[in-house]
Amino acid sequence: MGWSQNGLTQLTSDVTYLADDKLEGREIGTKGEELAAIFIAERYAEIGLTPKGTDGYFQTFSRKQEQDPHSTAAADTGRVVGRNVAGFIDNGAKTTVVIGAHYDHLGYGSHGSLHSGEPAIHNGADDNASGIAVMLMLAEKLKSDAKSNNYLFIAFSGEERGLWGSNYFTKEPTLKLDDVNYMINMDMVGRLNEENTLAINGTGTSPIWKSLLPELNKSEFKLVLSESGVGPSDHTSFYLKDIPVLHFFTGQHDDYHKPSDDVDKVNFDGMHKIGGFIFSLITNLDDGGKIKFTKTKEPDASSSPRFSVTLGVVPDYLFDGAGMRISGVKEGRTADNAGMIEGDIVIKMGKIEVTDMQSYMQGLSAFKKGDKTKVVIKRGEKTIKKKVQF
Repeated sequence: MGWSQNGLTQLTSDVTYLADDKLEGREIGTKGEELAAIFIAERYAEIGLTPKGTDGYFQTFSRKQEQDPHSTAAADTGRVVGRNVAGFIDNGAKTTVVIGAHYDHLGYGSHGSLHSGEPAIHNGADDNASGIAVMLMLAEKLKSDAKSNNYLFIAFSGEERGLWGSNYFTKEPTLKLDDVNYMINMDMVGRLNEENTLAINGTGTSPIWKSLLPELNKSEFKLVLSESGVGPSDHTSFYLKDIPVLHFFTGQHDDYHKPSDDVDKVNFDGMHKIGGFIFSLITNLDDGGKIKFTKTKEPDASSSPRFSVTLGVVPDYLFDGAGMRISGVKEGRTADNAGMIEGDIVIKMGKIEVTDMQSYMQGLSAFKKGDKTKVVIKRGEKTIKKKVQF
């Protein structure tokens, strides 16, 4: 069965609510996060999911934190309280598929913001109201159309602070982790670009991923595949428990971790397509039993270039050409001061030829604060030299 137009309407409605100013950025420990959790629980109930938290749909956890005077989080005890929201489809199967997304964001930007102005609400429409909305759409479809696995849907909190919610769940699971077949994570799936570029991380965590994903894709997406099961999102917590994972991601952008990540920038048709692709993946695997887990090779930290300066840009991790393409420029930082813009491709720093992210980091490692150099960029068909000072 294909996706209905009603599904697209519901996607839009879910993102619009979660990214509304009245939720004040959904920072963990705030009233806005609580409102978001209640909304997700109510949507689970509408869909017909069984509660799978420790208190109905909710699984509450707390973490010690350093207090920030600008934070609106209520933590007068020195601890911040968050809640995962878990709903279950019990088909009486031997195995369970976990489908997750985080719903917390940065509040007014006291932790992790790339905004340089006054504190402002970070609505996080792409990061990660988009992932939650696709998760809810999948729940509706799987409730009626799939019976060969059980399905656990988890909206995680505390991801922005360091995967707090998913880490807690995998240590205090509300079902047996041995029964989990695999985990799907959707984090930032709201900005599918004109090239239909979709990043999927974790493709080395099971032998089946590399053959199945291109087979199901049918050239609808330009897939950028990455093997590692470790990354800055909640799938990592499950991979570290020897569970196959996939993380779906449409790429970083200039609004990442800024107040401008708002609903008007979201590509809802793109989200709809991604949801359909994930649905086809899940249903294709439904009758195949438990898939095999494999560990992935992680980068050796000792061999990674160490650098003390940056250009102050957001790299485009979906770019597969030569160089390092810039997807966002941080205000008032080195690249901004030198006149670099979104879309520029760095091809040389000083004497270092930049061919990919690794050589870009090697280039940075050659400089320290105060150093001056020339950076060569490609802007469209032009090659431009920029003088920079770190």
